[in-house]
Amino acid sequence: MADKEILSNPAPLGLMGFGMTTVLLNLHNAGLYALGSMILSMGIFYGGLAQIFAGLLEYRKGNTFGTTAFCSYGLFWLSFVGLVTLPGILGVNPPDSSAVAAYLFMWGLFTFLMFFSTLKKNVALEIVFLSLTILFWLLALGEVTGIESITRIAGIEGIFCGFSAIYLAIAEVTNETYGREVLPIGSK
Repeated sequence: MADKEILSNPAPLGLMGFGMTTVLLNLHNAGLYALGSMILSMGIFYGGLAQIFAGLLEYRKGNTFGTTAFCSYGLFWLSFVGLVTLPGILGVNPPDSSAVAAYLFMWGLFTFLMFFSTLKKNVALEIVFLSLTILFWLLALGEVTGIESITRIAGIEGIFCGFSAIYLAIAEVTNETYGREVLPIGSK
């Protein structure tokens, strides 16, 4: 009988790509700096491509949740970069605030529905998905109302969301490295 192939856990890569890119974008949303090539590059390469790679590796492991989450959010980042850059590149009309609000609302709805599957995972992942749902819906509300303070509050909440994903990524790497739970994730 052949030995079972041992595969590494791709989730920390996807979580780190998501977390770091989310923190950097939300530092912008909180008003600390302008949207620029640093955020857009992170959106393409680490938030986008690294998460898609992680999702495809989750597929290889037979993890439907991980495949759906990482591929979807990787493609979110690529679509976000497209929303920002395509008007300048292709000369197409940029989306108005109601279109951006619909975009953000739908991503919030997707995240909220995915949240229910996290209830069978671990508490740290629940926190990532719940805080991401809140982030998307706060950003959508900020777009609909045009109230800048809502977007700034969303930025602060988004920084928390991003760091929660970074924590989970590092916890998974550390716990696997030490063969025990060094950093708690609320395993079920």
